[in-house]
Amino acid sequence: MVFEERAAIESFWQARQAGEFFPQAWFDRLTIDQAYRVQLGLIARRVAAGERQIGWKVGLTAKPIQEQFGFHEPVFGCVLEQVPSGHEFPAGSLIQPGFESELCLVLGRDLAPGADLAAARAAVGAVHPALEIIETRGPFTAQIALALADNAQQKTCVLGAPVPLPAAPEGVACTVRINDAVVATGTGDAVLGSPLNSVVWLATKLAEYGRALRAGEMVMTGSFTRQFPIAPGDRIRVEFTDVGAVEAAMRG
Repeated sequence: MVFEERAAIESFWQARQAGEFFPQAWFDRLTIDQAYRVQLGLIARRVAAGERQIGWKVGLTAKPIQEQFGFHEPVFGCVLEQVPSGHEFPAGSLIQPGFESELCLVLGRDLAPGADLAAARAAVGAVHPALEIIETRGPFTAQIALALADNAQQKTCVLGAPVPLPAAPEGVACTVRINDAVVATGTGDAVLGSPLNSVVWLATKLAEYGRALRAGEMVMTGSFTRQFPIAPGDRIRVEFTDVGAVEAAMRG
C-alpha cells in the first residue's frame, strides 16, 4: 500500500481524538521512517492546538533498555512539557506509567548536523538530573513503529535543579530508589558511551526530517538503567553524582 503522509497523519490524529493511540488499522503497516513523519505531523498539530514543544528525547540508548524492548538502535521523540522535582502525579492520571533515569541537557547554542562530541559538549549550557515519565499506550514491542508515531512513549519530564555539565558525563553514576529501596544503579557510559553521543546522534537524525537542534531546547539523553513501572503510592528518587537528585511520586 502506498504511504500518503498527510492522509496518514490525519488518520492517526482522528484516532488520537477518539483515545486510540495505536490505531489497529495501522498495525504492521508503517516503516520506521514513516513513523517519524507521522510523529512530527502529530506534534505539529498539537502545537497548533496550543501545546509547546520544548525539546527532544532520545530513547533506547542503553543496552538494558534495548534488551528489554528488543530494539537495538536509538529513537527520538518530542518533549512538550516538564514538571519540577518533587511533583506528585494523581493516581489514575497516567496510562500504564513508567520512568527512566536520565540527564537532561539544555542547549546554549544551536548544534548543526554532523557535529562531533566536542561540538556537542560546547553547545550544552546546563544539565538537569531528570526522570522521563513514559506511558505504555499500546503494544510497544510488537508495534515499535506505532510507538514512534505515538511519540515514543513520552508523557512528561521531571527536572531537578540545573548545574554545569560535568567534565566527564559518561562517568556520572546514578542510584535509583523506589520507596527508599535501591532498585538499580548505572553510569552515563551506558548511554551510547556518553550522554553527549545522544545529542550528536539526534542532531544528525533530525536533519533527515528537516529539523535542527536549537539554543534553548532540552534533550533528554536516554536512561542509565532499564525502565521501571510506576504504581500508585510509589515514591521515586534518583541521585546522580556531580549533578544532583530528582524526585517524583504517584498518589496512592
